[in-house]
Amino acid sequence: MTKALNVGLIGYGFMGRAHSNAYAKVNHFFDLAYRPVRKAACGRDQKNTQAFADQWGYESIETDWRNLLARKDIDVVDICTPNNLHREIAIAAAEAGKMILCEKPLARNGAEGQDMVQAVEKAGVPNMVWYNYRRIPAVTLAKQLIDEGRLGKIFHYRSVFLQDWTIAEDLHQGGQALWRLDVNAAGSGVTGDLLAHCFDTARWLNGDLDSVTAMTETFVKERMHNLTGKVEKVEIDDACAVLSRFANGSLGTFESTRYARGHKALYTLEINGEKASIAWDLHDLHRLSYFDHADDSIVRGWRSIHVTDSDMPYMDKWWVPGLQIGYEHSFVHQVADFLEGLAKDEPAAPTFKDALKTQYVCDAVLDSAKAQNWQKVRQ
Repeated sequence: MTKALNVGLIGYGFMGRAHSNAYAKVNHFFDLAYRPVRKAACGRDQKNTQAFADQWGYESIETDWRNLLARKDIDVVDICTPNNLHREIAIAAAEAGKMILCEKPLARNGAEGQDMVQAVEKAGVPNMVWYNYRRIPAVTLAKQLIDEGRLGKIFHYRSVFLQDWTIAEDLHQGGQALWRLDVNAAGSGVTGDLLAHCFDTARWLNGDLDSVTAMTETFVKERMHNLTGKVEKVEIDDACAVLSRFANGSLGTFESTRYARGHKALYTLEINGEKASIAWDLHDLHRLSYFDHADDSIVRGWRSIHVTDSDMPYMDKWWVPGLQIGYEHSFVHQVADFLEGLAKDEPAAPTFKDALKTQYVCDAVLDSAKAQNWQKVRQ
């Protein structure tokens, strides 16, 4: 018999839908001690919030997140708001004794993230940040291969995350749909939105980053702001390129932009070790490329591993071998891991404290780009 865990979701945009889908599916595929109940959805617009709740099966709505936190029937608060609200909501939720799931990045900067970590640790509430790419089976398999020593000593880590949706000069900034272009709401541009994913995955696979040097660019300097109705300076980064050193001595390169025509969500990574190399591409997310130098020379080459067999990460919960899963399943896996962690009293990563380390990398990158020098990553 599963125990109900009542979820209060704050924010009903893209991530609100991804998370809600995960809550709806997880118990159909995973044998868990807990069952998430979509108890309440919260948003400022009552009509839109009610429409979202009706579509996604939430039992009730709230238009003020403070009212949601005050409810005794809410066990878990899921923060799917713009980044500028993460700190305030998370601290209040911790003080209310709620478990907390927070969208990435943890906050706009490390200082805000520190406050959030202190709050959840003081309250002793379970917490997790939605860095979902860790839970794509091919990426999880890469982690397994690295941990087994199959790559040997790591020399290089390289990753890119490319999009093209902000190129138009007449695109506005701010407001419900375009808050990612408003520095006050987002904290940064591609660094916090896209590279944060790359840094989190890199830290998980290859350990902490030690130092970085970076350059950023804002290609469109001014945009109309949807909230003020005025043309205002754009202060987020449209593009970022990073050189880095990991604590294990390997070198890292990271690049992200929203000005790469033809790329909607190109996220790739490659890791080169003394024994083998691996590579992964979000556009072909169920495959892991693998090169093993120990193979005989006459058959040595890159192999494409179709990550669908039942002995591969998470895949025993889904379909028969050969039938792939997709992006949305990574969120199902994340919910499952969180619920399993609750049952075992073992926090599922990344916790707020772990995600704060990724926030420190983002801070160092932005500081480096501003100062045009190398920056040590705060540990």
